[in-house]
Amino acid sequence: MVWRFIAKRVAIALLQLIGISLVVFFLIRGLDADPVARIVGLNATPEAVTQAKESLGLHESQIQQLANYLGIFSTSDKDGILQGTLGDSWVTGSPILEEVTRFLPITLELITYSLILAFLMALPLGMSSGTRPGGFADRFTFVWGLFAGSQPEFWWGLMFVFVFFFLFQQAGWPSAPAPLGRLNPFLTAPDPVTGFILIDSILRGRFDVLYDAARHLMLPVFTLVFVVSGPIVKMVRQNMLRVLRSDYILYARSAGLSRKKVARYALRAALAPAMTLTAIIYGFLLGGAVPVELIYSLGGIGEYSIRSILNLDFPAIQGTVLIIAMVSLVIYLAIDILHAFLDPRIAF
Repeated sequence: MVWRFIAKRVAIALLQLIGISLVVFFLIRGLDADPVARIVGLNATPEAVTQAKESLGLHESQIQQLANYLGIFSTSDKDGILQGTLGDSWVTGSPILEEVTRFLPITLELITYSLILAFLMALPLGMSSGTRPGGFADRFTFVWGLFAGSQPEFWWGLMFVFVFFFLFQQAGWPSAPAPLGRLNPFLTAPDPVTGFILIDSILRGRFDVLYDAARHLMLPVFTLVFVVSGPIVKMVRQNMLRVLRSDYILYARSAGLSRKKVARYALRAALAPAMTLTAIIYGFLLGGAVPVELIYSLGGIGEYSIRSILNLDFPAIQGTVLIIAMVSLVIYLAIDILHAFLDPRIAF
């Protein structure tokens, strides 16, 4: 039954991806903006404008442009999505897939480590808070959730830079590196294996790069952990409280099961909503970590997407949205499958 649920979720994810692709394609072309004027300039001759439109494929109908984009009944000599390409950037001329795969791992590395740390911190804190309501951990969780989740990440990013880089450096203490990218400019990143610099450094035996990359990632990760841990810890606490008051837990207690065993049953039931929330935050941060990327000059997919929008680079916008949507859907799918194994009732 679980496998049937997985097959149904995969089919739904594919339909969602197709729907998102079509909506983004037509929404972009409905914008009140002229990408040709942005590329050739406002003083270009009519001949130059016509030539630019033809080279970009904008002289054809939107249906034919969609066919060229998908790679079905195409009048273009270039491949489409179904042939495994996302087209070329109108600004840089480079393949979109190549550019996205250069920027995306930076953002994935940032938010993956941030959410793993936030979840690992929120889990014991939320459990302790939920099993001992009114205690010190419960009061700390309440204050932490209100404090961390009520302020924007860019403000905390700037504060961390000011304290851990500027003030520490002024005081002569060991300070965080300057917020100027992922690596010291005198170091070269190892040849990519996974695209994650920390993992690739270990795989390539470049421990000098590993140390420097970890230091550069420290403050951005702390910024996101500080902000996103608030809602996760509150979710774990609320779920623990709800589960501990449920009938089957009360029955387990009355049957004489140990407190440790009862807590383990309660945690299993409380984990699923917290993991769903974490997946939702992950999908949000794929495009929403832009302020943190800008503050620390990381150059992730968020910065790339903003630059593409400002340049009216239609293929880059479409490709970025499609890849981000695909990663988000894979994350949601993985969480749903994990949820189904934790609680098989949802598979029916």
